[in-house]
Amino acid sequence: QVQLVESGGGLVQTGGSLRLSCTASGRNFSNYNMAWFRQAPGKEREFVAAITWRGDRTFYADSVKGRFTVSRDKPKNTVYLQMNILKPEDTAVYYCAADRSPAVSRYDLTSVLIYDYWGQGTQVTVSS
Repeated sequence: QVQLVESGGGLVQTGGSLRLSCTASGRNFSNYNMAWFRQAPGKEREFVAAITWRGDRTFYADSVKGRFTVSRDKPKNTVYLQMNILKPEDTAVYYCAADRSPAVSRYDLTSVLIYDYWGQGTQVTVSS
């Protein structure tokens, strides 16, 4: 059974940091593009960051560029999202996603439609 399990969410003050982890199980995800999305109450799920299956390209939403960093550890089947200088508007449920296609363009990897597997989400709350 394929599973993506996120962890690392929590409550943090404005300006603080968190590191989210997403560990995949059930198959080898080393050839999968991986991404983070988030969804705030009453809003649509939005792209946050992605890393290609090779790990040689990363993409970020403009709202997080310069503050968030996505990375992956292939032997551990894990992808990370380091979030710094957090703001109240970063408050959301954060989801990990995996895509098995060979797509490597920003246009493709920022779309929710391309991803085949999703985690259950982890809550991030930033207090002002």
